[in-house]
Amino acid sequence: MRATLWLSASLLIGAVPWLLLAALAAAGRLSAPLAVAGIALTAAAAAALGGWWASQIAAMQQAVRHLATEDTEGFHRHAERIRLPSLGHVLRSLLRIVRGFEAKLGRAEQRLQTLEAIIDLLPNPLLLLKPDGAVARTNAAARAAFGKDLPALLRHPSFRAAVDRAASGAGPQHVELSLVVPSLRDLEVTAIPLAREGAAPPPEVLVVLADRTREHAVERMRADFVANASHELRTPLASLIGFIETLRGPAADDPEAQQRFLPIMAEQAERMNRLIDDLLQLSRVELLEHQPPTERVDIGQLVARVAAGFEPRFAGRQMRLEISVDPATPEVPADAEQIIQVVQNLLDNAVKYGKEGGCVRLSLAPAEASPGSWPSKEGLVLTVADDGPGIPRQHLPRLTERFYRVDKGRSRQAGGTGLGLAIVKHVVNRHRGQLVIESQEGVGSTFRVWLPQGAAPEAA
Repeated sequence: MRATLWLSASLLIGAVPWLLLAALAAAGRLSAPLAVAGIALTAAAAAALGGWWASQIAAMQQAVRHLATEDTEGFHRHAERIRLPSLGHVLRSLLRIVRGFEAKLGRAEQRLQTLEAIIDLLPNPLLLLKPDGAVARTNAAARAAFGKDLPALLRHPSFRAAVDRAASGAGPQHVELSLVVPSLRDLEVTAIPLAREGAAPPPEVLVVLADRTREHAVERMRADFVANASHELRTPLASLIGFIETLRGPAADDPEAQQRFLPIMAEQAERMNRLIDDLLQLSRVELLEHQPPTERVDIGQLVARVAAGFEPRFAGRQMRLEISVDPATPEVPADAEQIIQVVQNLLDNAVKYGKEGGCVRLSLAPAEASPGSWPSKEGLVLTVADDGPGIPRQHLPRLTERFYRVDKGRSRQAGGTGLGLAIVKHVVNRHRGQLVIESQEGVGSTFRVWLPQGAAPEAA
């Protein structure tokens, strides 16, 4: 490269003198020996000057190359070799331009970082979709709300239709939809096309999501609470009203009747109290079902604590409680209070409907060490098994429905409200787990709860 520069510079410098000397010699105004000597001297001078000029150009090239790679030390080292004022001026101007661009780029990057921080701090989930529908960016709220469940939203027909209409030039689109996997979630979706000047259609689409699950759950909770309470409380209230009227009327002066009726009234009042407590507990669970827990909990300690509290009840029915907790069980994301409620409800069913004098087995172990078909992800399996009369097969699919009872008379006599397994189901749904119920008449029933070991939703 440098040899080429030297040759080009030499020819450029010596060309005019050479042509002039040759023309004078051809016209007879200069002798041939003098013309040859002049050309030789001019060639030597042109070669020397061309070499110096080539070194200046080469130094400038090296300086520009180091400037492009942000090598300040190399740039100044080669810039010091330049002696031509014009080249030095060009190089200094180029340096000022580059530094100006760097300053502007730095300010732009700072503004971009500020905007990204603001977007991540926004409370509503945001998605930026590429023209082909792929996710280009998500904010922290979207990652926390959806995590690995985001594909279920992207595949939803109403969501895709709104995004396609926005990208096709129909302007911002608003739609409400419900996701049922992994739990029921009501969303309000706003799709806004981001048409950039000079960009070819279709544009990118900004999707703003508003979670309306809690508001809708509150509305359903109010309606369900009134309907369920009015239905289930009607019988005990009617009994209480009848007993009160009897005690105020015919049995006002009958101590024997009073002693007979008052325990029944207390039992009915206690039943209503349990029913209201379970309804409130179920409503609270449903209200948070769309928000998976993030705090990691040692389930083994909870199981041991709850089991200790049930010992008097098992002893009252001459039943044995066998507990097996694998020491290798890790902590899992869970709501401690709700997991306690699950263990309590399962043990409560076992002590109520298990065989008197029988055995109840409570175990906790890693999923791979437990029977049953579970997801491939790591997790824990909580098992409560009894050797009671069992449950007929036709009832198994409906056991987790509200107020569903296999034997209504026996359930009420045992103090059941028909809500225990419904609470268990919704707690398991919130934890993104699975509930499996197996039973064989005359052998007993087994309730298994699988809880995933994975952490909180990952970044998308």
